[in-house]
Amino acid sequence: MNPAYLSSIHHDGSGRYVRTQGKEGLRIGDEVILRLRTSVEGPIEQLLVRTCPDGEQFFTEMKPASAQGNSACRWWEVTLRINMPVTAYRFLVFTSHGAWWYNGAGIQRHVPTDANDFRLLANYDAPVWVWDSVFYQIFPDRFADGDPASNVRDGEFDYRGQTSKTKRWGEPQSPWPQAMVEFYGGDLPGVEGHLDYLTDLGVNAIYLNPIFTALSNHRYDVMDYENVDSHLGGNAALESLRRALTERDMRFILDIVPNHCGMMHPWFQTALADPGAPSAEYFTFRRHPHEYESWLGVRSLPKLNYRSQALREAIYSGPDSVFRRWLKKPYSIDGWRVDVANMLARHGKDQLEAEVWTGIRQAVKTENPQAYLLGENFFDSTSQLQGDQLDAAMNYAGFTNPVLYWLDRFQVNQHGEPRRVESKLPWSTEALIETWQAFHASIPWIIARQQFNLLGSHDTPRIDHIVHGDKARNRLAIGLLFSYVGVPCIYYGDEIGMTAKDSLEARNCMIWDSKEWDHDLRSFYQQLIRLRRSSRALTDGGFQILLLEENVLAFLRDTDEEQILVIGNRGPGERPAKEVSVRDGGIPDGSLFTEFFTGQTLTVQNGYLPLPAVPVGIQIWQSVVR
Repeated sequence: MNPAYLSSIHHDGSGRYVRTQGKEGLRIGDEVILRLRTSVEGPIEQLLVRTCPDGEQFFTEMKPASAQGNSACRWWEVTLRINMPVTAYRFLVFTSHGAWWYNGAGIQRHVPTDANDFRLLANYDAPVWVWDSVFYQIFPDRFADGDPASNVRDGEFDYRGQTSKTKRWGEPQSPWPQAMVEFYGGDLPGVEGHLDYLTDLGVNAIYLNPIFTALSNHRYDVMDYENVDSHLGGNAALESLRRALTERDMRFILDIVPNHCGMMHPWFQTALADPGAPSAEYFTFRRHPHEYESWLGVRSLPKLNYRSQALREAIYSGPDSVFRRWLKKPYSIDGWRVDVANMLARHGKDQLEAEVWTGIRQAVKTENPQAYLLGENFFDSTSQLQGDQLDAAMNYAGFTNPVLYWLDRFQVNQHGEPRRVESKLPWSTEALIETWQAFHASIPWIIARQQFNLLGSHDTPRIDHIVHGDKARNRLAIGLLFSYVGVPCIYYGDEIGMTAKDSLEARNCMIWDSKEWDHDLRSFYQQLIRLRRSSRALTDGGFQILLLEENVLAFLRDTDEEQILVIGNRGPGERPAKEVSVRDGGIPDGSLFTEFFTGQTLTVQNGYLPLPAVPVGIQIWQSVVR
């Protein structure tokens, strides 16, 4: 058992603990002040920062800060000059009980590897606009029909043995595979026509599922990277949407599929017809023309072969490549969400992902250093989140899944059999927090703060279904989404109470009849969006766990000016009135906190916040400036 005072040691990469020269990003040659917080009474004898300049270990002694300004904690500081693109560091703590190491994984007695060291990135182009964003994901065919004249017609085309069909808005979908070619008429004019709805909700950024020409309604089977699907309004509709978003100071990112294309893409059709065609090298044929590599064996989605330099030029490296074209005027998209980013440029002996991703990043940032490069990955994406590839990942592994395991049950899914393996026992609060900690410790803080957090998407059941319609647990999940480190994204319709048991139902039409909305839920979203966008503690603050119980957790988000304490209770019953220690968070006695939803005010006494009973759900306690 570690001495209790060690739990008061805290550092992360937020602005309270890493002081820069007031610029948005570090550059080589800059100086930074690293700060670490400890308890006042802990018998700490010496604190050192361990760095590794040019591969050689080096220690720098920390000193108590000259101006403490807080009787509840002690601050230590050291100034470092940044001389490398990546500066990794951890702390060595000498106490009357011996020596300890402190890194992103916490306090440790053993000598750790470098894997969980804190990391600072120099010369890194961060998309700073993302930090203050709240995203809203839209599946275009299912959001709103702004131009019925562009709708797909019954029998307009056949695809994979199915005939296209127009459905009435809100009419139930057919089972797979017919559902794939059923269209409801949603389009980009429909999105533009409902921007007032989105601004009223409070969101300021949109993520659109694929909009390029394809034959399925999901459009991940792209057959033309150069044009917006005419059934969505074509290129002119995207130009118009860009202008409308700019007028409202809103951003948007598009979905791109560079891992594979649709079998009807001219590149593939030409390669099928002629093995000597220039585009034949874009694919991997085991035996021409019928045996070729495809995404997870789905023959309609032939996998692109990045051994081909010509393909690389067409997709990302050329001046008129797909990645670069849509970042230019008149479309000026604000970034890309990259489909199956974990699989891109990977095939058996050819594991080309690092060089391809580095090239994609260079191309994207050449066009717009502020573009957001986001990758889909349901698993561990930390190797792609070190500053040289992705800006962020869809944070299924580091946020979505652990939260949903905690609220429902642990389960593992895959495309093959067995498709799902699950536990019948509750997943512990300790497991949730350890998972959060592991994923934070593995990436630089600047990346963590722009991770794309979500509760669901077009590929998952909706959150309402996962919590079995439990309104309190739903609100708990939403509260965590808006208070956790990273950038929140709402999946269209979640805010009005739409539900879905699987990914097919998750793509049902948006409900526009307000009589069918859960207005209280939508109001709850609006409140949290306003809080998120107005609170520096939630957009730029640190993160520290202060309470871990069987069914309850509490964490602190803090800046010098604001502290927010988030209490989550998954139930089944309320947590009785009981104080919670905030001493390890460096919060002094006499501090006032107001609960965001109820307005109740409490005062910290003897290092504790005297919490009242906490029902199932979430409480958010904000510090009060006197």
